[in-house]
Formats: sequence, structure tokens, C-alpha cells
Amino acid sequence: MPEEKTTKILLLEDEGEFTEILQIYLEANGCSVTCVGNGLDGLKLVMKEDFDLILCDMMMPNLPGDMFYLAVERTKPQLCKRFIFMTGYKGDFKIEEFIRRVEGIMLWKPFQLHELMDTIKSVLQVVDAK
Repeated sequence: MPEEKTTKILLLEDEGEFTEILQIYLEANGCSVTCVGNGLDGLKLVMKEDFDLILCDMMMPNLPGDMFYLAVERTKPQLCKRFIFMTGYKGDFKIEEFIRRVEGIMLWKPFQLHELMDTIKSVLQVVDAK
């Protein structure tokens, strides 16, 4: 029987407890998770290795989510459809405008963990179908 492929996720989140909760949950659901607390460290990792999915907080030190995305778009554009953005700043015009412009997928904090898994599955289905 063929072994199911492990989903390799890069998680960019600067809130330690939230990062830990997401990592434990995702790993319990068969994912391999690499965590960083800012966009600059995330960019360094993206330059070195590939990821199946990028979970990206919008508000981070050093390089916020929108700037991280734009840097990835220039260096590894094939990863752009693999992003899921997260933020608690619902109603922030700048964030909402950015998400519309890049046709991004947003999870508004707080969200349920099953919503995260459903969103991951739908993004991977679209990406894998191409």
C-alpha cells in the first residue's frame, strides 16, 4: 500500500502559544510543520526549501505577511497559490485590500481548528489539480 505524502507546512506566526497549538494540531493530523516568528526568517527558509503550504500571519515583526508574500512572489511565484493568511484584524482596510488584490485566502482569528484543516485541504486540492 502506498504511503500517504506528508504535507510540509511553513507556519509564520509571532504569537508563541498560538504557534504551539497550531503545530501540535497539524502534526497530529499528519503534517510536517516548520515554525518561524517573522517574515524575514520565513523568507530565508523559502529560499532554501519548498513547502506544500504556507500559513502566514499578517501582523509580524521584521516583515509582515503582505511584504513576505510579495517577496515570495518575486522569488518563488509558484508558492503564491499555496498561502493561507491569518489575522485577527478583521475590518482593516489595508489587509482586506491586499487579500482582494492577490486573491488570497484568509482565516480570521479566532478560528476553529477544523476550519483550518478544511481550508488546507481545499487549497491543496486546487494546487494539486494544476
